[in-house]
Amino acid sequence: MATFISVPLKKSSEVDLVKPLSKFVTATYPAGEEQAEHLRAVEELSRLRKSAVGRPLDKHESSLELLLRYYDQLCAVEAKFPFSEVRLCLTFTWKDAFDKGSLFGGSVKLALASVGYEKTCVLFNIGALASQIASEQNLDSDDGLKGAAKNYQLASGAFGHIKDTVLSALNREPTVDISPETAGTLSQVMLAQAQEVFCIKATSDKMKDAIIAKLANQAADFYGDAFKQCQYKENLPKYFYFQEVLPVLAAKHCMLQATAELHQGTVANQKKRFGEEIARLQHATELVKTVGSRYDEYVNVKDLSDRIGRALTAAKKDNDFIYHDRVPELKDLEHIGKASLVKATPIQTPLSQKFTDLFEKMVPMAVQQSLTMSSQRRGDMVSRLVGSLRESTNLCNGVLASLNLPAALEDLSGDSVPPSILEKSRAVASQGGLQSVETLIRELPELMQRNREILDESLKMLDDEEATDTELRAKFSQRWSRTPSADLYKPLRAEGGKFRSTLDMAAQADQTVRERYNIHCEMIRLLCRPENELSDSIPSANPMKTLQGSEVVNVLRALLAQLDEMKREREALEMEIKAVTFDLTASFLTALAQDGIINDEAMISGAIDSHYGASSERVQQSLRTQEELLSKVQTAHQEFSALKQSSGEADEREELLKKLAAAHDSYTEISSNLKEGTKFYNDLTEILLRFQNKCSDIVFAHLCVCVCVCVCVSSRVSPGSPAPPLSMFRPIRRPTLQTPPLVPPLFPPLPQEPFYQMPMAYNPYMYGQYNVPYVPYQTPPQGGYPAAPPAQHPYPYPQQPGQQPYYPQQ
Repeated sequence: MATFISVPLKKSSEVDLVKPLSKFVTATYPAGEEQAEHLRAVEELSRLRKSAVGRPLDKHESSLELLLRYYDQLCAVEAKFPFSEVRLCLTFTWKDAFDKGSLFGGSVKLALASVGYEKTCVLFNIGALASQIASEQNLDSDDGLKGAAKNYQLASGAFGHIKDTVLSALNREPTVDISPETAGTLSQVMLAQAQEVFCIKATSDKMKDAIIAKLANQAADFYGDAFKQCQYKENLPKYFYFQEVLPVLAAKHCMLQATAELHQGTVANQKKRFGEEIARLQHATELVKTVGSRYDEYVNVKDLSDRIGRALTAAKKDNDFIYHDRVPELKDLEHIGKASLVKATPIQTPLSQKFTDLFEKMVPMAVQQSLTMSSQRRGDMVSRLVGSLRESTNLCNGVLASLNLPAALEDLSGDSVPPSILEKSRAVASQGGLQSVETLIRELPELMQRNREILDESLKMLDDEEATDTELRAKFSQRWSRTPSADLYKPLRAEGGKFRSTLDMAAQADQTVRERYNIHCEMIRLLCRPENELSDSIPSANPMKTLQGSEVVNVLRALLAQLDEMKREREALEMEIKAVTFDLTASFLTALAQDGIINDEAMISGAIDSHYGASSERVQQSLRTQEELLSKVQTAHQEFSALKQSSGEADEREELLKKLAAAHDSYTEISSNLKEGTKFYNDLTEILLRFQNKCSDIVFAHLCVCVCVCVCVSSRVSPGSPAPPLSMFRPIRRPTLQTPPLVPPLFPPLPQEPFYQMPMAYNPYMYGQYNVPYVPYQTPPQGGYPAAPPAQHPYPYPQQPGQQPYYPQQ
């Protein structure tokens, strides 16, 4: 029989898998054993690729096993990493297997940031190596025949799978070797060779001639189809490889058809149809003569020709001397039946029986996204419940401050500093007084400027690379088929726009804090004075000792005690709410395995209702309790005010005590705002640095692809012309900013973007959400508590529509 056809392997350039995958792992998973295990898996994946495609492979089953394992691993990791040109960019470069290049330029190659492309090329090599292993088998042994048939069918399945999936996997025009036309032709060739192996097996096992004839006729039909596909495809015949393959396919078609006629002639002899036998042997003789005259340099047909010649001579002799049967014409002969014993091996992972997923413990991206949504929804619920409690508590404090409680009850003597004011004074002093606030205020502009510089530098990298792409597109016109950088960078620019908008809102928040500080700084400075100076600063008033022990005073003190108890219960409730956790990983994995999709909205809502339903009810009950108590306090305070002896000194004293109480509350709020603002800027610095690294990595990958494509386009357009100078490719800028230690966020990050998120539940400084001043309860003849912001916009700090604020709430 003739020589069997094998397919050459594609060759790939080296790819650094470790750096980008490790960066994703460290950015996504917290430090610990799980992260370390994923990083070890990344290293093992890199070694597996180098073994599978980074070196020459022997024509042995062990080499094929390496390719199968690598392909299985690619299929497994594709769902667990966000591979794309914009998010996790890995550029794979492969050469055309059939293009050997020219004197002036290298062979055609294609570089794509697509794991689907890598899978397609590895699958091509699986089919190619399987064909080479099958061609090396000893067809004189049963084991050799079985191995050849198995590998040819595997090769046929691999090429057939490429034919069906390559266009959807690449989303662009592939190289000729993996095009649907080429892959379909190669699949048909491999199937024909597998059928031929079964024909050889049937002959060696001395099966019935009728069976061998049908097997050979089917093989001849397969070869004929492959020849037609190869001959009539526009691009294939120009390759030297297919120039060598075409004659072999034509020769095989004729030889196997001749074999079928030979064995069918024997069947005719057995049925006493001697004329039919001679007609079939004559046709077989013509076929082998055609092969010998046209394709003698490609195949050896001598043995088959001798067998047919001997059979024809004997048949003619017997018919001439004994049977004298009429020899029919070829067109009058019955068609030989066909029997196919082969089919392309379906490509279903895992292909390797020894495959073990290196990232078995890493959940798929669909589950990761659902877990991120779950974390975000949980954070929103915690922020909402805690925010409601704090907002209500601040309302309560504002109302009491506007009524000068509890200071009015402690100041019945009218000539000493009320204990509550002294306590507030000590609290302000213990927190650093004005100096700590002023220090934080001075640091905010520096933190703001650092973040703006990082963001500007990141977007500048995109601008430079986009300008390079525009220049090359103008130079090569339609030959520059690469996706425009302006389209590739749209998600990154949108993300950068969100960061810039966030910084603008934070700047407004800084200004609001400074204005509030300027309003209350004098009273805060007074609170920071020693007790004797503070006492001298507060005007004296006529004694009101007649009110001591009165019923209304006792009622007010009892109500204030109930409010204090309510506040302590809220602190405990807030801690309980923050401590609640739940993990839906197992539920998401089960849903994905059973249904193929995750109904995360329903599952997350159910889990939140289950874990936070009781806490939500307790929060609402606390709010109702406060409303009832404050109503009673108002009523009692009106009676208390009517009993007090009014004078100018008393009113002046009470007004100053109100301002001191309000100054303490404002100091606490401003100090909290500034600390949260500092934390926000530090957290944002980390996020922006990760965004900058992402921009840098993607720009670098795109520049590498640019250089590769540019060289290929230049060599195809004008072989002798040099590639564009490297000066066209702008260097990647990296800022030299020093990042201070960062405070970790209380809650997991809220995904504004899948991997580089704004910290969750954080409105710049939370100003106005938890510490907003409220419209006081007016109690004539006293003055009111300082007015709140306008009702149509109660929170002076920026919030995104329909979303909890950005920053983590401590």
